[in-house]
Amino acid sequence: MKLLKKAEGPIIASTDYMKSFAEQIAVFLPHKFVALGTDGFGRSDSREKLRHFFEVDRHYVVVAALKALSDEGKIKSSIVTDAIKKFKLDPNKPNPVTQ
Repeated sequence: MKLLKKAEGPIIASTDYMKSFAEQIAVFLPHKFVALGTDGFGRSDSREKLRHFFEVDRHYVVVAALKALSDEGKIKSSIVTDAIKKFKLDPNKPNPVTQ
């Protein structure tokens, strides 16, 4: 915790487990915390597809970090929109947990 107190910006956790697993540490962190997790299983034939389906792959981690920075007023929201377009993510994609 001592090291993170001096750090700036949000903390993003991405896990192949349920996001509630990663959320357990949120109360101990000094900055905004965003957890991404695969709240389900059996949806994909590869780890890569599973991570994309549950929105925990590298592109979603980047977008989550940018969104958190935007929420803090550190970057413009247009940067988040640009990243979504660059990574060809569907902002209208249904929540994977409800599918």
